[in-house]
Amino acid sequence: MVTERSIPSGHGVTIRAATFQDWPIIVQFNTLLAEETEQKRLHPETIAAGVQTLLLNPQHGRYFVACLESQVVGQIMHTREWSDWRNGEIWWLQSVYVLSEFRRRGVFRELLAYMETSARSSAIVVGIRLYVELHNARAQDAYLRLGFKQADYRVMQQLFGNET
Repeated sequence: MVTERSIPSGHGVTIRAATFQDWPIIVQFNTLLAEETEQKRLHPETIAAGVQTLLLNPQHGRYFVACLESQVVGQIMHTREWSDWRNGEIWWLQSVYVLSEFRRRGVFRELLAYMETSARSSAIVVGIRLYVELHNARAQDAYLRLGFKQADYRVMQQLFGNET
């Protein structure tokens, strides 16, 4: 596992594991992400509780944040899926957000590199997956450039209660 120290990037950005104190900015970023990518408005109480629960329970996943000096400018999160076929965890990349004024500066690349280094250093993690909105060609192109490949799966779901 990657140590919990911050890793400075070549872009003046420092990547670190999120702490519980980061929950308000993560909630803000997730709210902006839902609005920008899916035109959805999240329920503030639900998203706050969800972020806080993950931060308090790393067995479910982790957030990492990108900081420029003391300002958090981006985030990435993974959740864990057990694969019996591979006898290991697959980390699902989620909740990727970079403030608009810091986009196209390598912040996401640094966040992903940090998370990938953490995943590769674990004896139990066997890969990283993500889902991306079908209409979000820009994000799909970025993921392809970063080494992701189209999978032979279509994500299907049943959501209970809160439909966001």
